[in-house]
Amino acid sequence: MAINLERQWFDGLAHLRYAATPKRISARLDGQTVLDTRDALLVYEPRRIVPWYAVPPDDLHLDLTEHDPAPVPELRAPVLPPHHNEWHTVPGRSLHLDGHGEVAFRPDEPELGGRVVVHWEPFEWLEEDEPVMGHPHDPFKRIDVLRSDRHVRVEVGGVTVAESSRPMMLVETSLPVRWYLPREDVRTDLLTPSETHTVCAYKGVASYLSADGAPDVAWFYPEPLHDALPVKDLVCFWRAATVFVDGEAVDTSMPGG
Repeated sequence: MAINLERQWFDGLAHLRYAATPKRISARLDGQTVLDTRDALLVYEPRRIVPWYAVPPDDLHLDLTEHDPAPVPELRAPVLPPHHNEWHTVPGRSLHLDGHGEVAFRPDEPELGGRVVVHWEPFEWLEEDEPVMGHPHDPFKRIDVLRSDRHVRVEVGGVTVAESSRPMMLVETSLPVRWYLPREDVRTDLLTPSETHTVCAYKGVASYLSADGAPDVAWFYPEPLHDALPVKDLVCFWRAATVFVDGEAVDTSMPGG
């Protein structure tokens, strides 16, 4: 029987998933190393699309107190975003740090070997000696950036704001293809800088641009991480924009990319 790997990925969202990592994981709080382990797992709670680090409690040097976990509100979305990791979709115990509230969670799952899942904030994280932003790197995700000669045209409010036959095609696992355009092919006179910034674990910190009636309709990476260097300063449109590739509209609704 053949297996559709993309469908299998979505089917697995209903389950608690985990994977070993060979990386040394460490975390700092207020300049002090409070976690250092070579025995971490990457844990994906049900409906979570990104993992968190689960570590042996003996490698976590914090004075934590045990509490009942916060109730999970009614959530209609089939997947949960990277934030709100104070909500847990499996049974377990909430672990609090004085002054910070819940910073870790111990799932009632024997296969995790008693490890505790640590929140991303308020810590500064490293994999080996490399800082990590946003969330842990997922070994089952990657990005490809490819030069293309496809014709890409972008409309916002019925007005063409960009048109290019030299886009960069960014393919990221489980997300829509994104088309990044040179600034020379973008009507930057119709766009204004936004104060919005978002963080991608693989691409870096994004800055945003707004159009009349379409806030944060485009983003770009002024200082991308190494995997995304080919799209440095290129502009990508989404949400309120309609993106046509070779004359056909493509999906721009989902965040990310």
